[in-house]
Amino acid sequence: MTRILHRSTRQSYPIAVGGDGPYIIAQDGQRYLDASGGAAVSCLGHSRRDVIEAVQAQLDRLPYAHTAFFSNQPSEELAEHLTSRAPEGLEHVYFVSGGSEANETALKLARQAAVERGESQRTQIVARHQSYHGNTLGALGASGNPGRRALYGPLLADNVHFIDPCYAYRYQEAGESDLDYALRAADQLETKLQELGPETVLAFIAEPVVGATLGAVPAVEGYLKRIREICDRHGVTLILDEVMSGMGRTGTLYACRQDGVAPDLLTCAKGLGAGYQPVGAVLMSNAIYDAIANGSGAFQHGFTYIGHPTACAGALAVQRAIERDDLLANVIGQGDKLRADLTAHFGKHPHVGDIRGRGLFVGMELVADRATKAPFDPAEKLHARIKSAAFARGLVCYPNGGTADGTRGDHVLLAPPYILEDSHREELVEKLEAALADALGQVSGASA
Repeated sequence: MTRILHRSTRQSYPIAVGGDGPYIIAQDGQRYLDASGGAAVSCLGHSRRDVIEAVQAQLDRLPYAHTAFFSNQPSEELAEHLTSRAPEGLEHVYFVSGGSEANETALKLARQAAVERGESQRTQIVARHQSYHGNTLGALGASGNPGRRALYGPLLADNVHFIDPCYAYRYQEAGESDLDYALRAADQLETKLQELGPETVLAFIAEPVVGATLGAVPAVEGYLKRIREICDRHGVTLILDEVMSGMGRTGTLYACRQDGVAPDLLTCAKGLGAGYQPVGAVLMSNAIYDAIANGSGAFQHGFTYIGHPTACAGALAVQRAIERDDLLANVIGQGDKLRADLTAHFGKHPHVGDIRGRGLFVGMELVADRATKAPFDPAEKLHARIKSAAFARGLVCYPNGGTADGTRGDHVLLAPPYILEDSHREELVEKLEAALADALGQVSGASA
């Protein structure tokens, strides 16, 4: 009998005991192709000796030192590595232990910087429907996914306001150009600011490519540039959440580079440490840093494990491996091949409505009817059936529900490791095709 409160008390979980590149090995010897990196985490696979040895070496030198008393070399070197490659103006870093902490920290940084500048009236936050920024109450409060908010709604702050996501498959009108849609979607922010009073709005937070809740939906070209213009016009802090999409997942180290924008605050985690250590980061503009440094001089926030030497040593080894092995070229190449394979196998499937993404961050949206884009009945739990059928075949993928409106809709998110090879990709598509057929065979009115 387990003593752990697992994610589900009604499910029995195999014990993972080993890793071999993109595979996780269970205690019974079953090998699972990790086609989602867990939750877009394990970007280097599960057995990188260079990263493991870097962590071991740091443990031998110094496992931990509290940042109220010391800095440490791994965190200093990792900060230099990240900022020297970051979008223009992001020249300082605050390290945390994961994505929820990163987005919580970003919101607090935005608030304190505003207060230090004498703008304490800025208390309102704008986010997007169907977004997800983390499990802490602050990050969850800035998340627009109804399913994740429902239980904790009474505990969430009431100063967050939502606009539609940039979600072309469902919101772009027939005959509307990409640019016209991008501007129309972004101008919802202008409308919301005018409704609230621009001088009261602290920040706008968004994912450049929406991960868990929408299934790898990228911003349409021109959208984030217009968002940047609106934020600049009104002095609103732009926070880009790259917890899932960043650190090379979309083919560039920072996802927002593909949109030609630089935020005021950028959050990253998952691919930063590739799962070898728990780590996340907030990159900040000089303006944010200077407001605090030239004001009170102290950020009124902190976690016990910020700047953890061992976590930073592991993350630095991960980032150096990505660069040394030119893995972003493989992300782009294999990502193109993966979307081509999915299109070949599912492009005319009666229940696959959209295939999208960037790099090795790919989503496939399932529909009951391609012509109307009508979702399946949520009671059918198609996404859960796909996950179970894939897992039974030794494939780990990341299906989710509520895609269309927070309640209805299903998608499968794929985020395989950057070391993906042709044979892995072929195995992924073959097993996913069989799993989808099995799952649809269990759903009333579906064509397998």
